[in-house]
Order: sequence, then structure tokens, then C-alpha cells
Amino acid sequence: MTMKHLFIPLLILLFFNQSCAQQKQEEPKPESEPLEIVYTEKDAEIFADILEKFKDQSDKPIGTLIPEIGKYFLGNEYVAHTLEVEDEEKLIVNLRELDCTTYAENLLALARTLKSENQSFEQFAKEIEQIRYRDGNRDSYPSRLHYFSDWIYNNRDNKLVTTPADEFGDPYVNQVNFMSTHTDSYKHLKNNPDYVSVIEQQEKEISSRNYYYIPKEKIADYEHLLKEGDIIGLTTSIDGLDVAHVGVLVEQEGRMHLLHASQSNLKVEISEEPISSFLKPNSKNSGIMIARPLE
Repeated sequence: MTMKHLFIPLLILLFFNQSCAQQKQEEPKPESEPLEIVYTEKDAEIFADILEKFKDQSDKPIGTLIPEIGKYFLGNEYVAHTLEVEDEEKLIVNLRELDCTTYAENLLALARTLKSENQSFEQFAKEIEQIRYRDGNRDSYPSRLHYFSDWIYNNRDNKLVTTPADEFGDPYVNQVNFMSTHTDSYKHLKNNPDYVSVIEQQEKEISSRNYYYIPKEKIADYEHLLKEGDIIGLTTSIDGLDVAHVGVLVEQEGRMHLLHASQSNLKVEISEEPISSFLKPNSKNSGIMIARPLE
């Protein structure tokens, strides 16, 4: 049976949360408005199942927890544009259909929820909102962190991740303008021309910062400095774009591999090759940026 997206107050999710063993709940504050999200009952069921399976692992380091949760989704179908289904910028929680970015966001949010005192679906949704939007403030379409380099550095500034490549990586020349110069490729920009000037200003701000990355030819030399659970963005030589793919590092037989929602194979998988050889010399992938989750 096909599930439709629902747009309802999260107070209804208390029904689902009662089935989650060891789950801690807090009474909503009277002065707070209920958080409204787009989700399905299946999403709530998946969340409850993950909570049950990993409830005894919440004391593990977040860098261990993220790839362990990530393996839960192995084989899941890759689905693009799941955040574009609504005309307005609503908080979409989708654990059924994943692209590379929403997969990484979900894993970080799930791990943070498991390690929090309030292990509820509502807390998970709040974590998604904090991670996905500039300074955690969801407003209109431009408030979403569309460029992954912006995602990394905004979440660093908000103490959710660190950027270890700043210490040992090479400077990354990051001149972005892809969205404002390809507006027909983005439904919200095509339908809302007023957003384009906002995006252009954001692109200027993003391009003015200092960034660091590991060029692909140097990844093997720096692999010992990478850690399991690192969220990485694959930088690209495509003009005007910063990152073309996102994934999570997972250790396999002493080497770092990429756990990701693969667009080419249309499923969540672990790369057969270590990350140092995953980025081919003749590909447009130029290296990796690193976001290391904080406890």
C-alpha cells in the first residue's frame, strides 16, 4: 500500500513513541507550538525500530554509532528530490527514500537522538531541522543549506561537527554559483524568482570563506587521519559547484570505505574500494571535505 505524505502536528506521534522501549519523553511546554512535519506512518515505524535495535548502544562514540546505524539502511533504494515534494519549505522527515545528503543527515540526526535524553520522534525531527537549515532556522527555501560546503561550515559553527581538514588539508578554492545560474534545474527557483537574489547573496558569502580539503591524489597519504563516522563531501571540478556527492566513512579490514546512497547503483551500499581509490583519476571528483560529528 502506498503511503501518502502527512502534514500533522507531532503530538500525534506520542502514540508511536509509546512503543519504543527505554524511550524517555517530556511533556510539551504549554507555551511551545507543536512542531509540524511531513512524514508517513512508515517513517515513524522505522524510527521506532532503529530506536529498539540501537537502544543499548547509545553510550558508544558517535563516530561508531553513525556507521552502525547506517548499515541498517543497506540495500534501501536511492530516491532523488525527496525534499522538493512540497511547494512550501516544510520539515520533511523521510526514512524510506534516501539520497546521498538526506542519508547523511538522517544518520547524524538519529545518532544525536539516541545519545540525547529525549529519544523521541519529535526530538529526531528537531535534530533534522537543526542540521538541514542555516543556524537551525527553517524559513523559506533559501534557508536550507543547499551547498554542502555551506552545510559543513554552518554545522561546524553551531558545534555539531568539526572540520579536521582545516589542520592538514589543502586550501579549497570554492566559487559557487551553480544554483543561481541553473535556475531551471530547481523547481523552487523557477517558480519563485525572488529567491534567486537571496541565493546569489548566499553564494557570494559561501565563496568568500576559507575552505580546506584533501585532494584525491593525497587521500592515501592522509587516510590514517580519517575516522570512522566522518561525513565527507566529494568535491567536484564542475563549474560553480562545490560538492557532487556525500557519504560516511566506515572501516572495512583496516581501510576507510564509503557508506553512501549511491546514485549510480540506486541503493545504499558500502564501496568495494577504499575511499583513496574510490575517486578515480579521470573523474570530476577532485577530493574530499570532512565533517567530523561532535558528541
